Amino acid sequence: MALSLRYPLSLLFATLLLMHTLAEAQTSSDPFIHSRAAYYPNSDEQGTDSGACGFGSFGATINGGDVSAASDLYRNGVGCGACYQVKCTNAAYCSDNGVTVAITDQGSSDRTDFILSRRAFGRMAQTTDAAASLLALGVVDIEYRRVSCSYPNKNITIKIDESSNYPHYLGFVLWYQQGKKDITAVQLCETGNLMCKLLDRSHGAVWTTTSPPSGALSLRMLFSDENGDDDSWVVPINSIPQDWKAGETYDTGVQT
Repeated sequence: MALSLRYPLSLLFATLLLMHTLAEAQTSSDPFIHSRAAYYPNSDEQGTDSGACGFGSFGATINGGDVSAASDLYRNGVGCGACYQVKCTNAAYCSDNGVTVAITDQGSSDRTDFILSRRAFGRMAQTTDAAASLLALGVVDIEYRRVSCSYPNKNITIKIDESSNYPHYLGFVLWYQQGKKDITAVQLCETGNLMCKLLDRSHGAVWTTTSPPSGALSLRMLFSDENGDDDSWVVPINSIPQDWKAGETYDTGVQT
């Protein structure tokens, strides 16, 4: 009898493996959208430290400096931190895979969806010489699609905004969010009694409240897909300490 079960079990395992492989293939083969891209005119290879998302200097260096400003994809700040595969279409200069960029700013130029950092713009090319040729063009035709962000060995991290004033005003941004979902709402809760307050998105990726609860604080983050069909609340393992300070960072202990 045991021998008669081996083939069905192996067949079931093979079927499940095939279904998983097909699901991954479908996820990674989302269609590309045609558009145009330019790059920041400054001499810095990375992005800007004054981007509209409110990431500060982190917004220039996240993802190795492969960052971008976006126009419509900024989505009033909801698009901050989202990642896109961007590849130019000139076969003489452009690589097959292009570059993956994170959105840290808002902007457009000459009918573009992206304004890349110089580093990211050059990384769409096949070679160093081809990168110089792309930079000389200034604006290029591209294809892009949303992809998962990846920050190995990093948890979602809370960065308290420098303008925060304990205990009267609290603002923060969330760093290192992986995956393809957006953070569309954030609640701040007292860990003692679980009373929660819905925060305001003041601008970009900055969440604020003028009267933060007292004591140690816990977050609840609502993750949503772009179509609004799949929403889920995530509660971090770690809390914001009672004596939180402006400029400090706190590891949530969770990742998506």
